Amino acid sequence: MLKRLFLIAILLLVVWLLWEWATFPNTAALASENPATTAFMEQRKRELRAAGKPDALLYTFVRYDRISPYLRRAVLVAEDNDFYEHQGVDVKAMKDAIQRDWQRRKITHGGSTITQQLAKNLYLSPSRNPLRKVKEYFLARSLERNLSKKRILELYLNVVEMGERVYGAEAASRFYFQRAAASLSPQQAALLAGCLPNPRVMNPGAPNKRLRARQRMILSRMRRWGYLMEEEVLTAKKPETPAAPATATTATTATTATTDTALQQTPPTDTATPATPATDTTATTDTAATDTANTSTTSTSPPPP
Repeated sequence: MLKRLFLIAILLLVVWLLWEWATFPNTAALASENPATTAFMEQRKRELRAAGKPDALLYTFVRYDRISPYLRRAVLVAEDNDFYEHQGVDVKAMKDAIQRDWQRRKITHGGSTITQQLAKNLYLSPSRNPLRKVKEYFLARSLERNLSKKRILELYLNVVEMGERVYGAEAASRFYFQRAAASLSPQQAALLAGCLPNPRVMNPGAPNKRLRARQRMILSRMRRWGYLMEEEVLTAKKPETPAAPATATTATTATTATTDTALQQTPPTDTATPATPATDTTATTDTAATDTANTSTTSTSPPPP
């Protein structure tokens, strides 16, 4: 009897694996195709219809260079500091998350990278069951094999939820700040990045104390970067501390470590949009409001309440 049950279990496992293999998404197609929708968007539409509400969502896909460098950097420092160093899965972060969950006896920390979050948004569900996490792992590795880091970040910034019915940087920028994603100020970018853990609770349009605290933290990290490109900063090795001089009167020629101020005085290397000072609180001119030639829009009207 036990032998028969074991064989049945093995058979079911093989059938499940074959099904997963046959239905595994073609992530390579994303190198040239923009997603018209995502699994998360479709699930949200079903929830709205079940509640008897309209299922209209705000979602506009724009190119990487039509998203403010401030927002790209803000999302990286807030969500995935090691984005340019890992291969889709941050093993150390996952171990730390598992340890915290074990201590709390509750699954609350996923330890997910931006690539894993993209995989989940595109193809999976918010469920935290172990089988879904396994599939997320393989999807993330597939995305990393088939897409560049730039493309992964571009896709993530376009499909991630940034509020009730609001998906992606362009739709969020238009909805909350009445400007294109290319024209976001550092403060606005930090608000959008700060809402990502729970965008329906931390509303960028009416920030609560928790979101304001996250905004300050993200702005502080961004200022330490100065005007360097996100990849250059995240992959740079920390400068070594110079050796102390032999005597107090001996002149030193050693090169000192680069300071935060020096970083901020570095000429801009990111040409996607004109850089503005990180501490400037004035609104920038919306230079991309009329540029719609390279965007694809699912819905442009504000969502119903």
